[in-house]
Order: sequence, then structure tokens, then C-alpha cells
Amino acid sequence: MKLASLKSGRDGHLVVVSDDLAWYTDADLIAPTLQAALDDWETVEPQLRGLAASLEHGAVPRERFHEREAASPLPRAYQWADGSAYVNHVALVRQARGAEMPESFWTDPLMYQGASDQFLAPRDPIPLGDEAWGCDLEAEVAVIVGDVPQGATREEALQAIRLVCLVNDVSLRNLIPAELAKGFGFVQSKPHSALSPVAVTPDALGGRWRDGKLHGPLQVSLNGKLFGQADAGQDMTFDFGTLVAHAARTRDLAAGSVIGSGTVSNRDTDGGPGKPVSEGGLGYSCIAEVRTVETILRGKPETEFLRGGDTVRIEMLDDRHHTIFGAIEQTVALRGA
Repeated sequence: MKLASLKSGRDGHLVVVSDDLAWYTDADLIAPTLQAALDDWETVEPQLRGLAASLEHGAVPRERFHEREAASPLPRAYQWADGSAYVNHVALVRQARGAEMPESFWTDPLMYQGASDQFLAPRDPIPLGDEAWGCDLEAEVAVIVGDVPQGATREEALQAIRLVCLVNDVSLRNLIPAELAKGFGFVQSKPHSALSPVAVTPDALGGRWRDGKLHGPLQVSLNGKLFGQADAGQDMTFDFGTLVAHAARTRDLAAGSVIGSGTVSNRDTDGGPGKPVSEGGLGYSCIAEVRTVETILRGKPETEFLRGGDTVRIEMLDDRHHTIFGAIEQTVALRGA
């Protein structure tokens, strides 16, 4: 089953989308918003699945689904906690800084709590106040959960996953060092992120969803040129069951909480840093990583961060080369420009 929120007020209005993302039908009579559906999932889910089946058979009124009309599936959420499940990415960044990699990073997930009062729509611009802030994309996977009790096990956490989507976790890299130096985490360096147009139930992903991971190349393009195609299921040290359980260790998670994977990152086939797509590698899911590799190999970064007018596209295709979640496609918009 595939769900989306069309732009309407602060929380959008819930629609069921066809498997090929060509059509939608309103779900208003079942639940007005995705958050309302998540709040009463056990009752609402069977009704939504019935509506989805009717949509596939052309048995209900339908309209063309246009991704540009979609808000993020949750235009705002009670919680957005982003992990760093691809420890390869963390190791590379620390290597470039000459920082030691604590052994605990391989056994205890990193996670921060980001801004969830608003998720940018997947085709909304990325607002940027100053290019000097070092604006970066981060292509990630996320899950949306139901209620998760404090102390949930990995298996219980996996059972609480309701939906899967993609994320562009916008980061302002040049603001991060000063914030981390205060020893109190991210605030200004982590502005609003964007979710994919459509969120998908794990069962609808077929074999791509297994072991608590989404498998398949996550395609990232920058100004129309392929930048990365790392496999989201490879080199993922912590699966989503582990990430959700980590977030719930000391507190309940409310239905509608969004848990991110962190930047998708693959090692090269020789075990070293990933290579650019132009050199036969899988490329990168953020600019910081390619800058890190450049620093390791050549002593300094060469690739610039995003500038006004740059366009980022993030999506995942199925085996027939059809989009699964729709595309996040955003252009950087300088405020005051």
C-alpha cells in the first residue's frame, strides 16, 4: 500500500496512491490525515488496504497523481530522530579530520533529534540564507512508526514500523563544527528536511524490504548528472529495528515518529572509500563524503557545496525502472536573491 498527503493546510489530506504512482483516491472518509491514520492504525489500516485494492481495480473514483502536488507524507511530525547507520560514512569523515574512530561506534548507534515541526514538500525549494553555510544534501531512508513502548526489543521495534520513505536530510556543514564544539548537538546546522512524495508499507516493497533494511540503489542526481547510486541495504551496520529500539530505550515513541538511517554510504569493492560514478564507483549520497574522499586522496576537498540554483534529485527505482516512492527534487533558493 502506498500513501501520500496532498498539500492542504498544515497537515495535508490523506490519499491512497496506486502502485505505479499514476492515480490516487481520497481517503478522507477513513482518515483525514496520515497522522490520524497512524493514531488509529489497527482500525484504519484494513480500510485503507481495501481502498487501495479498489483503486488498483478501478472500482473507486480516482484522479491523476502529480508528485508536485504532494506534501511530505507527514508535513509535520511529533518526532524526527536521525541515526547514522552507515558507519562507513562516519569513519570516512573522522579520518579526514584526523579524529580517532571510537570502537563503540560499531556497536552503539549515533542518533540526533532534528526539526520535525515542518518537513519540506518533496518538490519545494531548499531555503538557504547564506552559501557560506555549506549547504549539503543527504540521501537517506526513513521509517514511520506506530506507538513504540520504552525498552522495546529489536523485534518489537520492527513490528511497529508502519511505512518506509526516502529523505533529503539537509545539512549546513560549515555550521556543524562550531555547534558540536559546544558539546550540545545540532540546531542551526540541521534545518528542515524533505520526505519522498509517497510512503510505502513494508510488505508492498517485496524482497527489497528484508532484515529490517531497504535494499536497492538509492539514486542521487545533482544538476541532472548522476552523483550516487549506493545500495541502501549494503554496509548498513544498524538495521531499522535496532535504530527504532535505540530511540525507544529511555522513552516511548509516539505514533508518527520518523526514524532516519543517516546518509547511505557504500565502501568500494576493495574495501576502501567509495569512488565517483565517473570512475566506475557507486558514488555518494552527500557532498561531504566526496569532499572527505578528496581530502584523504589529494589532501584537500575539491567539490563545492550546494549553491543557489543547484538542483538535487533523490529516488529509488524498482526492477522495471519505475519509481517506488516518487522523487525528491529540490532546487536551492537563496533568500533575498
